[in-house]
Amino acid sequence: MVTDAHPAHPGNLSVSLSTVDGVRVVTLCGELDHTARDRVGEALSPPPDAASPQTVADLTDVTFMDSSGINMLISAYREAENAGGWLRVAGAQASVLRVIELVGIDAFIPCHPSLRKALES
Repeated sequence: MVTDAHPAHPGNLSVSLSTVDGVRVVTLCGELDHTARDRVGEALSPPPDAASPQTVADLTDVTFMDSSGINMLISAYREAENAGGWLRVAGAQASVLRVIELVGIDAFIPCHPSLRKALES
């Protein structure tokens, strides 16, 4: 496992990157809104040298997500798909999952109840 952490600033979002069995895991903690757009967008984007990028966005500790978060997930999904890979969401809390379901992105981005389930799929 490889880890790269960027701590949260009060009221903001922290981003941690790790690799589990060749799958990139982007762990987010805090509020996923427009203030985190650049850091999260960069973290979720597949590496330029990845032939078939596989990424799990671990939202277990995300307490709030607005439309900016939805747009970041959609963009990351498109980039991964265009590179022949995939994006999955793991552990979204009920309030965050509700936003995902209301917008309908769970129809094309698989959402799993835990990181373990997302990695097993």
